Amino acid sequence: MAKDRQILLVDDDERLRHAAGKVLAGAGYHVVSVASAGEALEQLQQPGIALVICDLRLPDQDGIGLLPKVRELLPEAEVVMITGHGSIERAVEAMRLGAYDFIEKPLDSTALLKTVAKALEKQRLASENRRLRTELQQRRGADTLVGDTRAMRALKQLIRQVAPTQVNVLIQGESGTGKEVVADALHQLSDRRDRPLLKISCAAIPENLLESELFGHERGAFTGAHTARPGRFELAEGGTLLLDEIAEMSAALQAKLLRVLQDGRFQRLGGTREIQGNVRLLCATHADIPRAVAEGKFRQDLYYRINTVQIALPPLRERRDDIPLLAGHFLARFAADMGKEMRAIAPHALDQLLAHPWPGNVRELEHVVQRAVALANSDTITAFAFAPAAAGSAAATAQDGSSVSIPVGTTVDEATRRLVQATIEQCAGNKLKAARLLGIPPRTMYRHFSNLNP
Repeated sequence: MAKDRQILLVDDDERLRHAAGKVLAGAGYHVVSVASAGEALEQLQQPGIALVICDLRLPDQDGIGLLPKVRELLPEAEVVMITGHGSIERAVEAMRLGAYDFIEKPLDSTALLKTVAKALEKQRLASENRRLRTELQQRRGADTLVGDTRAMRALKQLIRQVAPTQVNVLIQGESGTGKEVVADALHQLSDRRDRPLLKISCAAIPENLLESELFGHERGAFTGAHTARPGRFELAEGGTLLLDEIAEMSAALQAKLLRVLQDGRFQRLGGTREIQGNVRLLCATHADIPRAVAEGKFRQDLYYRINTVQIALPPLRERRDDIPLLAGHFLARFAADMGKEMRAIAPHALDQLLAHPWPGNVRELEHVVQRAVALANSDTITAFAFAPAAAGSAAATAQDGSSVSIPVGTTVDEATRRLVQATIEQCAGNKLKAARLLGIPPRTMYRHFSNLNP
């Protein structure tokens, strides 16, 4: 047992305190002995107490009455009660209230040491479990943000710094860059992780319903409101609330949200009772809010409130070095989900990913890899199909309006071969032009499709 972890012995019997203290000290424990509940409360203010051994009967307070105060001041500490033969029922009651165990008078040194050792081992295991659970949650929070470019390392560091605080965060980025993933990480790395994380899209819910979704409503507040219903601010109490696409919120709702951020209070729709909330607010948007402020579409004072810290997500095209890492991450995940043995992505297939412009960002890459894994018939992905984009581009530049027909069930390799062949023919055999049209590196065209003829 570490020297800074102590046992607090509480009993008004001086001889018992002396005898028990001697036994415990002889076993290497650091013991602090007091004679009353009042003295015990003073000691409980000090750090380092891992175990409290307390008599059920004390001169100034029942030992059971001391139990909730121990729990309040030292929630990680264990409590063992000392009881006489006639008060075993009270000791059992103490165990129902959270005490670890009880020992009977007269104290037997062997039983005392055995009980203490078991209680401290339980306390140690509980502490270790909390530590491991925290580490796992932090690891999960960090691992959801896949990438090792300078921009991503800076982003992860900013999230680690901001997450433990209570400040409001505005997450800005193009569609598909991972704004919800950042919100998940901020919540998992905060002290609110054991409370709810709720998300709501301000763009997906009609304006007349959004207020009810956010703040709840009372019975009869509007047609169809047959029962009272709490809103997201109530349901997320003690936790985190993400307002996605915050720029789509109406001016009237912006004013009500501003009040919540100012004093933490709100009313249900149709209600008069003030509700005090404790919610951390995260907001996300792909819109240019400063421009919306300048155009009078978004309240400047609300913008300042939600933008205490801004986290800007870089688009995938600005961190192409992360594409192989992301693709490998999605490959492993979808292969496991589909029960497939997938080992790798072939170099020329990876060239395709690196050359693609990724207008849909990480979400588009995720779907492309998912489709490739679903259609794969070997343990290696040899090509990726960007059929809609590539076919559309080819048709747009074709002089005769020709297109490529690929039947359902065609393998990805065969579909890719047909598309490349048709594009080379459309470009009159100019493979450099065909490569640009398909969005793949010329070296990939020459390395893997040199056998195709116009």
